[in-house]
Formats: sequence, C-alpha cells, structure tokens
Amino acid sequence: MLVSPRNPLNMGAAARAMANFGLSQLKVVAPYAPHWREAKSAVGAPDILNSATVTKTLADAVRDCTLVAGTGTLTYRKPEQRVMQLPDLPALMRDELERGGRFAIVFGPEKHGMTREDLSFCHALVEIPTDAGQPSMNLGQAVAVCLYELTSHTAPSAEDEEAEKVMRSRAAETSSLELLASVVDRVLEASRYSPDSMREANRHDMRLLLRRLAPTEKDVRRMLGLFRRILWQLKKRV
Repeated sequence: MLVSPRNPLNMGAAARAMANFGLSQLKVVAPYAPHWREAKSAVGAPDILNSATVTKTLADAVRDCTLVAGTGTLTYRKPEQRVMQLPDLPALMRDELERGGRFAIVFGPEKHGMTREDLSFCHALVEIPTDAGQPSMNLGQAVAVCLYELTSHTAPSAEDEEAEKVMRSRAAETSSLELLASVVDRVLEASRYSPDSMREANRHDMRLLLRRLAPTEKDVRRMLGLFRRILWQLKKRV
C-alpha cells in the first residue's frame, strides 16, 4: 500500500517488486502524479499498476484490514505504537493470516514518509535495519526488501496452522475499529469530557488505543452495544 507517492518510477518499481514475489493487490492512496499507471519501471508488472485500487484516504484503504504495519525510521520520530524490526514482522503477519485476518504493509511518500496521522491507523511501526548513517531507503527498494522478508519466512506447517485456527479468533477490521471510535467520540462529546479544542486529539488517541488493545470482532460488537447504551442514556438526560 502506497500513501501519497510522488514519483511514478518509484511506483512502477514497487509494482515490479510485488510481481517478483508473487503479490498482486496494490492500493494507492492519493497519488500525486496523474499518469502513474503508465510507469515504464513496472517491468513485468503493468497489470498490477492497471488494477491497483485508488482511495482518497488511508482510512478507506485499510478499512477491511485487521493488521496494518506502517514503515519508517525512528529518525525525528516519536512513535506512539509498537515498534518492531522488519525480521520480526513475518511471524506476526503469519499469525494474522492464519486466523483469517487481512494484512497490509504501508509505505509513505518519498519526501517525508508516513505522517503521525497516517501511523495512527497502524498497529505497528516497522523499521528496516539500516546503517545509522543512512537510515532512509528509496521507496522501490524498501518495498522489495520488505516483500522479500515477508514472503521468505512465512510458510507454516500444517500442524501450526491448525493449532492457530483453533486457538485464535478473528481480529476486528479497521472499519469496525473506526465505527467503535466514532461512537466513543460521540459519548465523550455528549458527556462533555473535554473542550472541543481537544476533540481531534482524543480521536487520535482513541484510534491508537484500540489498535494496541487488538480487540476481536466479537469484542467490538460488545463494546459498541455498551457505548451506544451509554450514549442513549446521556441523550435522555439532556
């Protein structure tokens, strides 16, 4: 998943890397260049660019995902979510896929990477172990390195797969988490929890909190019922 990419050549290189490792589902959020689907660097992968899904926001792009990993460095960044090294990501992805979830790895724009707001939709921030003297990577190269790592270390045994399916339940999709966050936001507003000037910050913090808690779809349904009941009671008293 590419967020606000600017250079069509980088986008083509990312698509080529996907083809190299047998992947085809590309989503592009608010691309800058109008003719990126024609990138000549997508050698052997024009179909991936042509079939890529385009969304206006990252929230729309990840709405059906249950595990979202954002990429970036810790240089000039104070992370608000779990930080992990790239070699640790395959096991986490494998567990999520085995329990029926949907995984996405997200790459930010070339100039500054993912923003704080972008990362609030991510369950984890993933670092590629690079030399401290040059921590950033070209977008196409970063995609290739990540996809190699993810596809090379994720083949589970039949016994492991069956055990995981029995032991773990389906994680909540991003769309469910956003619905719950919106209901909680309405409860906070109705209860006059904080001034209007803090509402955006509260939304941001709630988005991060829900991803750290990692509720299942069943958990979310229960919490929605709880907060909707609270909201109904608050509105009755007005």
